[in-house]
Amino acid sequence: MILLQALNISKSFSASPVLSHTNMVLQSRERVGLVGVNGAGKSTLLKIITGQILPDEGEIQKAKDTTLGYLAQDSGLDTDRTIWNEMMTVFIHFKEQEAELRRMEEQIADPAIIANETQHEKLMNAYSHLVDQFKQEGGYQYEALTRSVLHGMRFFPENYDTPIDQLSGGQKTRLALAKLLLMEPDVLILDEPTNYLDIETLGWLEKYLLNYPGALLVVSHDRFFLDSLVNIVYELERTHVTRYVGNYTDYLIQKGERVQQQIRQYEKQQAEISRIEEFVQRNIARASTTKRAQSRRKMLERMDVMDKPLGDLKKAQFSFDITKVSGNQVLTLQDVSIGYENEPLAQHLTFEITRGERVALLGPNGLGKSTLLKTIVNRLHPLSGTIAYGSNVMPSFYDQEQESLNPTKQVLHELWDEYPTMQEKDVRTVLGNFLFSGDDVLKKVGELSGGERARVSLAKLMLQKANLLILDEPTNHLDLFSKEILEEALEDYPGTILFVSHDRYFLNKIATRVLELTPNGVISYLGNYDYYIEKKEELQELQSAALAPVIQTEAEEKQNDTSSSNKEKFRQDKEAKKAERQRQRRIEELEELIGTLEESIASLEEELCKPEVFQDHEKVLTFNEELETKKSKLENCLEEWTELQE
Repeated sequence: MILLQALNISKSFSASPVLSHTNMVLQSRERVGLVGVNGAGKSTLLKIITGQILPDEGEIQKAKDTTLGYLAQDSGLDTDRTIWNEMMTVFIHFKEQEAELRRMEEQIADPAIIANETQHEKLMNAYSHLVDQFKQEGGYQYEALTRSVLHGMRFFPENYDTPIDQLSGGQKTRLALAKLLLMEPDVLILDEPTNYLDIETLGWLEKYLLNYPGALLVVSHDRFFLDSLVNIVYELERTHVTRYVGNYTDYLIQKGERVQQQIRQYEKQQAEISRIEEFVQRNIARASTTKRAQSRRKMLERMDVMDKPLGDLKKAQFSFDITKVSGNQVLTLQDVSIGYENEPLAQHLTFEITRGERVALLGPNGLGKSTLLKTIVNRLHPLSGTIAYGSNVMPSFYDQEQESLNPTKQVLHELWDEYPTMQEKDVRTVLGNFLFSGDDVLKKVGELSGGERARVSLAKLMLQKANLLILDEPTNHLDLFSKEILEEALEDYPGTILFVSHDRYFLNKIATRVLELTPNGVISYLGNYDYYIEKKEELQELQSAALAPVIQTEAEEKQNDTSSSNKEKFRQDKEAKKAERQRQRRIEELEELIGTLEESIASLEEELCKPEVFQDHEKVLTFNEELETKKSKLENCLEEWTELQE
């Protein structure tokens, strides 16, 4: 069933076309990805679809009663309500139904109404119908569902009473996404939903969206996310949209084949045109062949001549080099604690990085990954411990917030002021490689988009020729094509890299080692992201099976741990496994009890609707008391189950 159609949509800004006769179809349960370079018009198309702006031409058609939910880029909730109360606004209809059920139960137990058999029976029938409706629509599960979604978005029960206006911008965006998921619109439209999400939350979101009952239209620069989720890709390029069936990888293959086919068809037609033109020129003046030549000329005039296939869009071109080679030991941290005076984030951080390594730093949001990088480059001071660079190490830092950029400077002078000995044409050449040409270089940095500022920061990083790159979310704000160029540049880089990223495809391409940041140290994994996930899953399987051996990563095996520390770790691991087994058993007990209570509640509500019960005042009171008791137990069980899942 078609839920949504965009028909011949055109839109221009200041006489520059952004969309030209664009068509798009979204059907039930489709998972659609919209891709294109930054500035192609993806967000504009989403805003037209959702009615935020009007098209110059064309129309949006929507199936009757179809609901749309839209999460714009970097949008967040803005209210003084608490997290829990804001989520509960989604379920006002359930709250109203619950209040109505309580009111009806009081009426059912009223002796005056019981005495009137006709009125009592009518009320019981209405009550029975409302109970069935409440149950079918999820009235008994909505609070548990809310806890589950909040947990997936990294909000826990201790956060529920926090006013939303006290949260960070990223937290507000995650809450806006959580609320939209709870609303379950027929068409869920998400513009860069993976911003501000750590890897664990991204994994949860992917699984949730795979089972989402409605259709999905998503703009994302996360290739891993698109490959895992979408089954249709629309590419927006040069104001036009092209549809491909499959995920992002399938789209790349199909696009390459399509372009090659267009080139072959064009060349074949051009060869045919040349052959006909040559025949006409050779034979038009000869009496014996002039009619044939005229016929061929008419054939040429009637021919639908193909336009020459457009080449690839201009892409950034850059590479990273070094001025000199560092020593083998590049960076050493010994028992470092990071954070702020009243808020330590992580401690006992000890690790080494050697020349040529590409080390990814992973961990949940809020644990201090960016803080650690800023501490390493001396923008923050460690709370304790030592940080030491090796010989000839020249570090350079890419800050995801681009705080080092001056918003009042022109793009040209942002680079030229730091490298005044360069000639202007050379600075312009560098900026041209990062897609700043002509008057673009005279724009103020503060007027640039997030992707443009990221390219300016990368240009400055390239000119520094450092032999240690420390990168904080370098792929943020970059489109898929710019990410590929950055990946290629870093793969060929002869120095050492320490980076933070939640882009799993980027992690797999670049990382040779993963450092997992925990509140009490780091765990090292010698491999890329896939290897890290594989080892984590092995560890979880061993823990759930309550196996005794202590699992060590390669880096840990290199360390000369003393016998006593091994014994202590074995004891702690054994205690942790015991606690995990107890937790799993309790979860199973609660799930069984929750199922029993829900069945019992449904059974009691059915009994209350029977004439032999609702006509007996004492039975009604008894049943209502029992019903309230079981509902209270159910609520307690659901709450404990939610806490144990965290």
